[in-house]
Amino acid sequence: MKNFCTILALGLALGLTARAADVTLSDVHICCGSCVKGVNAAVATVTGLTAKVDQDEGTVVLTADDTATLQKGVDALTTAGFFGKSSDPAIKVNADTGAKNQKMQTLTISGLHLCCGKCVKAVNQILSGVPGVTGNTAAKGVKSFDVTGDFNDKDVFDALQKAGLTGQEK
Repeated sequence: MKNFCTILALGLALGLTARAADVTLSDVHICCGSCVKGVNAAVATVTGLTAKVDQDEGTVVLTADDTATLQKGVDALTTAGFFGKSSDPAIKVNADTGAKNQKMQTLTISGLHLCCGKCVKAVNQILSGVPGVTGNTAAKGVKSFDVTGDFNDKDVFDALQKAGLTGQEK
């Protein structure tokens, strides 16, 4: 009986420490089924991670056994061009874009999620609101595109991230 109680107590202790953890990313740009597929494809590269994508709410809930795996999932999403706000302060969303906070006439952005015409339309609307931006070459499925005008590179990325998208200065 003593051994049984010890084993039971040990099992309960291990069960409590093996609880799944989750993090919700909100304000993510998810405009269509292809965006949902893009999120799922990005997180599929992380072993031990599951994702629940809510297109209507613009949220992605990641679940894993530990915070390190959750962080890898969030990193995979930003690498795939998605951006959002983390519900857990311990899980950081990488906002580093390589922007130098300087005036530019041409900026090449790579890695931004552009799966469909709605994504391109969103990028066009976002960039039209950035002071000094006069044009861009964003198109469905491109790996990189140019932004032109007389603008601050950081302003461009701040606007994109506020709208749930991210990329890298190339």
